[in-house]
Amino acid sequence: MKKRWDILPTFLILLMFIVARQIYPYAGVMEANVIDGYQIEKLATGLGGPTCLVFDEETLLICDRDDGRIIDIEGNVLIDGLRNPHGMVILEDSIVISEKGRLVKFDSDFTNRTVLIDDIPWGNHQTNAINLLPNGTLIWHSGSTCNHCEDDDPRNAALLWVNATSGEHGILATGVRNSFDGVWVEGIGYLFSDNGQDAMGGDFPVEEVNLLVEGAEYGWLTESIDDPNPIGTEAPVATWTPHTSLNGMTTKPDLLPGDEYTVYATVYGSWATLLPKGHQIVKIDFTLGDDGWKGDASIFAWDVGTPLPITAGPDGNLYYGTFDNGGAIFKISPQAIA
Repeated sequence: MKKRWDILPTFLILLMFIVARQIYPYAGVMEANVIDGYQIEKLATGLGGPTCLVFDEETLLICDRDDGRIIDIEGNVLIDGLRNPHGMVILEDSIVISEKGRLVKFDSDFTNRTVLIDDIPWGNHQTNAINLLPNGTLIWHSGSTCNHCEDDDPRNAALLWVNATSGEHGILATGVRNSFDGVWVEGIGYLFSDNGQDAMGGDFPVEEVNLLVEGAEYGWLTESIDDPNPIGTEAPVATWTPHTSLNGMTTKPDLLPGDEYTVYATVYGSWATLLPKGHQIVKIDFTLGDDGWKGDASIFAWDVGTPLPITAGPDGNLYYGTFDNGGAIFKISPQAIA
């Protein structure tokens, strides 16, 4: 019995460590840092669970997943009663919102709701960002219902094309386990994030940024440690730390470093690691070589909590939202010269 009491303090310390590790990134106590020459400013807190940031001219709009609503940066509610909104795109005469398993359309003033699609299965992941391609087609990110298993519906673990008028849709790409967001970069194409499964250890697979090839397969369920890019699948054009959840993506804001082939992305972090990983904003510079486009990713900001949506602002600055602080919005801008 004495031996059991001897190991109890060690067990309690380990338990406290595990609990603290799980809570720390989400408690809003991290001190955010950014590379020299730039500053981070907190704009608002208490905005629920931000999953998308979209500028309507000069006004920043926010998808609040937790409270099922679209709000502005001041917290004014534009529409509520949504089912876990994860994405929004503003078209010329309408607004399309991605909900859990459903795509809905409203008039530009958020009235006259129309359901475009209402039967996408969801589970471990759901339907995420909805974006506009240059040809006028919508592209919808549909996550897998599970961590590592066959989905019954081929529209899961896929990127879907959608007609914004009729709701007609189909599959653009498969083998995409959980793609949160993507961005069109002129001269490159549509780049999208994809987060891998958590069943093969702490070092596999890497988080991916992929380049969309219509009809391509991106390797979920067929990839392995020995063969990370099986024949017949598209390899990533940029990668990041395994199990860190690289999610939101945006083109380079005018006032931040990089060029026309630079994108910025959020790295949320993961519950699947013993020590905290992620909680970063990364800068990815793409160059065209003999083997096509490749991205070089580097840390731009770190210890930023739980970043998910990100966007370039019309003012040339970078905006991102976190789940800590009850839902907070931040701006990264050049540091003022004294």
